[in-house]
Formats: sequence, C-alpha cells, structure tokens
Amino acid sequence: MERLISCEFNMDTACVELKFADGSMISIDTIAVENEIADNMYQRSELDYLIYNDPIAYADLILNGNPEIYLKTITEYKSLD
Repeated sequence: MERLISCEFNMDTACVELKFADGSMISIDTIAVENEIADNMYQRSELDYLIYNDPIAYADLILNGNPEIYLKTITEYKSLD
C-alpha cells in the first residue's frame, strides 16, 4: 500500500473505504465495529460522529489505535434527570 488517495463513508455498504494509489482498498464495516466495541448508545454516537465528519480519523482509530480506550476516555454520560 502506497499513498492514500481517498477515504470516505459509503452509505450503501455502511463501510469506510480507503483507496490507495497502487489500486488497493481497505473497507471497514462500521456496523461490525460498533457491535464489537461500543457498549452503549453514547459510544455508538461518538463513533458515528467520526464516521460522518472525519472518516480518516475513524479509520486511523480502528486500524492503528485502541478504540476501547478512546471511547472510555471521550464518551460523556449525561443523566436525563
């Protein structure tokens, strides 16, 4: 894999797709990721924000980071009281 030429969320497949200059492609199934690492709606919301607003950061988190620690650090739980 060489240089990244595009990264976008494909609504038809629910995947974040990374395309490289050498023709290779990585497709991240966002539903499978959420089912595996998100414990509640707040964590799913954090992942959804990244998917729609910064798919490169989402791909980097899933491929190179630790999403469980990220979600525990970033997620805010607010009671409805």
